[in-house]
Amino acid sequence: MLHRDHYQILGLTPDATQKEIKEAYRRLAKEFHPDRSEDQEAHEKIISINAAYEVLGNPTLKASYDRAFCQKRTQRNAKAQRQYQRQRQKQRHSEDQITHWLKYVYQPIIKQVEEIVFPLDTQIDFLAGDPFDDELLQTFQSYLENCRHLVQQAKQSLRSQPNPSSLAGTAANLYYCLNQLDDGIEELAYFPFNFDESHLHTGKELFRIATGLQEEAEATVNYNHL
Repeated sequence: MLHRDHYQILGLTPDATQKEIKEAYRRLAKEFHPDRSEDQEAHEKIISINAAYEVLGNPTLKASYDRAFCQKRTQRNAKAQRQYQRQRQKQRHSEDQITHWLKYVYQPIIKQVEEIVFPLDTQIDFLAGDPFDDELLQTFQSYLENCRHLVQQAKQSLRSQPNPSSLAGTAANLYYCLNQLDDGIEELAYFPFNFDESHLHTGKELFRIATGLQEEAEATVNYNHL
């Protein structure tokens, strides 16, 4: 195994001629000669310079060194290429994981959240016409039951597979969004039992918070992955 690059020590390239090698050696030997400097670093430097010239200044040793040097460089390049390929494969795997999570977890949850939130104002407007109308109450309760079902589906999707690390913030926003919707649905469900409109106001506020969390989740995806 080569522990030092003799060409680098002499400030040369592998295609240097014997004349160039000798000139470089003389210049460096003069510069770092112990008589000119008592510095320990200079002493170590002249040892390396002498060792490099001992090899490169001898055509036979130089030829042997060049073969080993070339082989080492080839091995080093091959190792670097393998490392690059592993890194690229890891990157592709990460990109595939992100794409899969966005398609099968994130996008369905966003759609389910919208199916829950968007009809709320219309449902409350219908109910305001006659909150004691049995048919309107039944429609409202059916809407809430569908919302519960959608929230549970969304929660199952979120638990179905780990989120990519780069989307941890997105997953957290979706998690808290679904919790707010869950609480909002249960708050709205109290209204048909006592007709206290505060339940409607509180439920709407919880839905509003959930919508804000949904928008934050979408913003992080748009910023990082689109």
